[in-house]
Amino acid sequence: MSVALNFSDSGGEGVPLVIIHGLLGSADNWRSHIKYFSARYRVIAVDLRNHGASPHAQGMSYDEMAADILAVLGRCGVDQAHLLGHSMGGKVVMTFARRNPDRVASLMVADIAPVAYEHLHDTVFAAMRAVEQGAPGDRREADALMAEFVSDKPTRMFLATNLKRDDGGVLRLRVNMDAIEQGYPDIMAAPAGEGAIDAPSLVIRGSRSDYVSDERLAAVREVLPRTELVTLDAGHWLHTEKAEDFRAAIGDFLAAH
Repeated sequence: MSVALNFSDSGGEGVPLVIIHGLLGSADNWRSHIKYFSARYRVIAVDLRNHGASPHAQGMSYDEMAADILAVLGRCGVDQAHLLGHSMGGKVVMTFARRNPDRVASLMVADIAPVAYEHLHDTVFAAMRAVEQGAPGDRREADALMAEFVSDKPTRMFLATNLKRDDGGVLRLRVNMDAIEQGYPDIMAAPAGEGAIDAPSLVIRGSRSDYVSDERLAAVREVLPRTELVTLDAGHWLHTEKAEDFRAAIGDFLAAH
């Protein structure tokens, strides 16, 4: 059964752009891009299950998350959409396109390949659990708790977007860490379904990220035979590190499709 996701909808005419964030992200991370593209397109930005303001639920498989997106399109009265997904969201996009090819005008995949990955998030999960158990009173305390496990300041700043103050003034996690950790093997798996995706596609990778290495390009082209490849001088969070270049690549692709 699908989950009724939290989402924003800018309204407007034409084929909408649906934006899907990655693991431990939310639509809030995409506010500048939502504002930019809303001037030209109808933009729908979602919080995936167990993330942001969306409900908590068991199950983090790509089929389940793709079904949630299909339900959002139904609630918005959308027959077909351009789909943009980063990291885990990119695998949701590819699964959606395999399961619902007639609903996809195009897809844009940011720094992820259609392959299974090794476990990469042990220290990140430890940092999130430290905050969960430490009940910090302010963001400085929360950052100190995370710093015991994650040395990179930008990563900690990203993780801190999941903090929300409760009625007692304590910072709590919005994400459902239990469901995410239980579903982690599904998250790190390849997108669900089989076969090539016929829709026009764009893959944007970061040159300082290993997620879409040259060795994984064959798998990318096998699943996305109509893909265009753009490489930005960035790491995995390329949409924040090189926001203008990222928007330019997306904008050029959308204008052509």
